[in-house]
Amino acid sequence: MESVIDERLYNEEWLKKTHDEFRAAEGFPHIVIDNFLKPEIADQLFENFPTKEQMRKSYKNLNEMKSEGSGFEDYHPLFMQLKDELRTEEFKSAFSKLTGIDDLILPDDHRGSGVHQGFDGSYLDVHVDFSIHPTLKKHRRLNLLIFLNKNWKEEYGGHCEFWDKDVKNKIGEALPSHNRAVIFECSKISFHGYSTIHIPENESRKSFYSYFYTDIAEGVEYHDTIFKARPSEGKAKKLKTDVKEGSKNFVKKALYKLNMKRLFNKYE
Repeated sequence: MESVIDERLYNEEWLKKTHDEFRAAEGFPHIVIDNFLKPEIADQLFENFPTKEQMRKSYKNLNEMKSEGSGFEDYHPLFMQLKDELRTEEFKSAFSKLTGIDDLILPDDHRGSGVHQGFDGSYLDVHVDFSIHPTLKKHRRLNLLIFLNKNWKEEYGGHCEFWDKDVKNKIGEALPSHNRAVIFECSKISFHGYSTIHIPENESRKSFYSYFYTDIAEGVEYHDTIFKARPSEGKAKKLKTDVKEGSKNFVKKALYKLNMKRLFNKYE
């Protein structure tokens, strides 16, 4: 089957140059790549993006308001084609060269690939992602986000923000423009998120996500997503967030140690 990904992603010279940029990024390894997919593929994915009703789950709480889906069997076939190519040995080899992380695994579940969608008022507070796939027991290493927002305007907001390890200073951001990919290494300091978006009723912030894993190295411990309040959000928001995240992670760590796979599959 013909590739849906731009041919640069398989070019040795380009991969070497991009690897150097990725590793040299401020704060933690990350990079923004425009025109990640072939243009006609990105356009078709945008035009056939799943509806809100096709999302697996919607979140609305103190730290996030967005929808998430992974029902590829119900989506346009190009979504499955993209997912399948990202899982090939050829792509994983190229992705390893780009990032410097070998032996990548892309699970065939909602913790592997899917779509995100945010409507007017959507937000995702600054956070680091869960460290270990709770049922496969693999270490989460890389995030790949491909934005599919053909008509996105600067004033809509929704930039993918990168923050320093203490969540005191924003070190970079990327507008979620059409066919733009953001790649970053997951770690205890890879803080990222997006502020509240303000968009027309018929618009949404769309992205395709893939999370790559490796075997668990010695010393890597489980934690769930950890949200942090931005400095501008005040002491009350910080206190509420810290209390909520502390209690949530206490419970999740206990469930992980007890190997409660059914609960993770049922409620996440």
